[in-house]
Amino acid sequence: MEKTNTTPRTAPNITAELDAMRRARDTLENITLPLETTEIDEHRALLKKTRTQLDDYVLPRLATLDAPLTVVVGGSTGAGKSTLVNTLLGQAITRSGAIRPTTRQPVLIHREEDAPALTPERILPHLERIQTHDGKLVGADPTLTDQIYTVQTQNIPAGIALIDAPDVDSVSEDNRRLAKQLLSAADLWLFVTTANRYADAVPWELLTEAAARDITIAVVLNRVPEGAEQEIEEDLRHMLQRAGITPAHLLTVNEQERDEQGMLSRMSITPLIYWLSELGANSEERTRIAQQTLEGAIRTAATRIEALAHAQEQQHDTAQRLTYAVEDSYIQAVKNVIESTQDGALLRGEVLSRWQDFVGTGEFFRNIETSIGRLRDRVSGFFRGKPSQAIVVEQALEVGLHSVIVEQSAQAAENVQRRWNEERAGRALLAGEDLGKLPEDLPATVAEEIRQWQQDIMKMMTEEGAGKRQRARFLSLGINAAAVILMVAVFSMTGGLTGIEAGIAGGSGVVGTKLLEAVFGEDAVRRMAQGARKNLELRIQKIFSEHATTFIQKIDENHLGAPTDEVQEAAHTVAQVAQQLKRGR
Repeated sequence: MEKTNTTPRTAPNITAELDAMRRARDTLENITLPLETTEIDEHRALLKKTRTQLDDYVLPRLATLDAPLTVVVGGSTGAGKSTLVNTLLGQAITRSGAIRPTTRQPVLIHREEDAPALTPERILPHLERIQTHDGKLVGADPTLTDQIYTVQTQNIPAGIALIDAPDVDSVSEDNRRLAKQLLSAADLWLFVTTANRYADAVPWELLTEAAARDITIAVVLNRVPEGAEQEIEEDLRHMLQRAGITPAHLLTVNEQERDEQGMLSRMSITPLIYWLSELGANSEERTRIAQQTLEGAIRTAATRIEALAHAQEQQHDTAQRLTYAVEDSYIQAVKNVIESTQDGALLRGEVLSRWQDFVGTGEFFRNIETSIGRLRDRVSGFFRGKPSQAIVVEQALEVGLHSVIVEQSAQAAENVQRRWNEERAGRALLAGEDLGKLPEDLPATVAEEIRQWQQDIMKMMTEEGAGKRQRARFLSLGINAAAVILMVAVFSMTGGLTGIEAGIAGGSGVVGTKLLEAVFGEDAVRRMAQGARKNLELRIQKIFSEHATTFIQKIDENHLGAPTDEVQEAAHTVAQVAQQLKRGR
């Protein structure tokens, strides 16, 4: 066959389209799909399939439209693909010949001068090339799947590269995957089937998909009994027509004996030999076929990327929903704790009993209406006489507040665990781990925050009582006693942060408030109480925020990648490239 120069070159009129497709491919690289959404298996398969076709076929072909036409020979098990290829070339090259051990790997056959256009940088970059020499394999590992054997021969038409692919219905999953990958990288699919198997479902699924992207399809109907040619061929043509396929070439080959090399009679496939030879000699026709297949592949990619944009939207929506479950549960927990500090609940039971022991309940309350000065003097003396009582009340308050916070923490975690377990993505993030169980260090963390709050109160009162006159009054009470009285006042607030209102439990909060007002003044007491409450609420929020991080980290560890609108923009860009190529055909 005549040797022609087919060194690939980048078509100058598609530079912009190539750049656009590369940007779209970069966007796909930033899609991770980590969350287990309802259709995640299909979406991940689609993402892998789309990336692979862009890498294996679209980008290389878009860069070199005049590269050799890639003809992939595919079909069902036992259809005679390798025998057909060997007969076409007139030499035993593929699996039925010199390199028969390649039961798992495909074979790429091309002319020597076409080799620069068929390197991994130009086509099928994910497949390792295994060179052959004198019919022997160099560096072959039959246990590996992502390999392709390369054979150079001058018996193939210039501008044509044949790939003998694994069976599309192979018992090996790896073989089936590789066959589909190669067919997605084909400019032209030479579909080989038999009289007994031409209606099999698996090949027709691939044929229908190929028709949707306008790939050129030639068909060899092999092993047809003599006398049944017309009937079977007509039935096959009707099936192709119903699938929207008009074959570029259809050859029927009768059942026949093979020669000593395992080949068919070349006379029986002469029409196919001529058709391929003419195709190899007609660069315009090869380019037309390549452009048609390329445009269809890019159009299909646009549709797939649009579906991936929907998948990405589901990822972000799922992440937001899971995050909301955490935030909602812990916000409610914070609200519950704060409410318990506002409605007087913490001043009941043990705390109330200790407080009443501290201030006295009989004569103390009966004298509440006497002058504040006398009240202060009397109570101050009482406090100085019972320094340990202030500590007892302080500890009782700490225990009560600690109990509420820990209880609400446990409830929030249990709520999140339950809500996450209600959907697939949440269950996957939990991975069987019981995050509803409280961390061992949480009680200690809560206790420390409460102690820090109490210390902040003492510091605030010390600063507030820095004046000479106030300092004397303040010191007459004692810092621990004053701090305890302010804590009780804070927990007696039933009106939020707007003021210190009626106390609970027999007016115990009022007593402390009146006493503090006598020392610091009404405005100062209100200011200190509001500051103490704000400080407490911030610390409560901090505790729950840190606790919620256990769940939030599970989400953050799964980087969602490209924003949905970026993927949608990529789909739009790819669709535009397909339209431009269609107009240019």
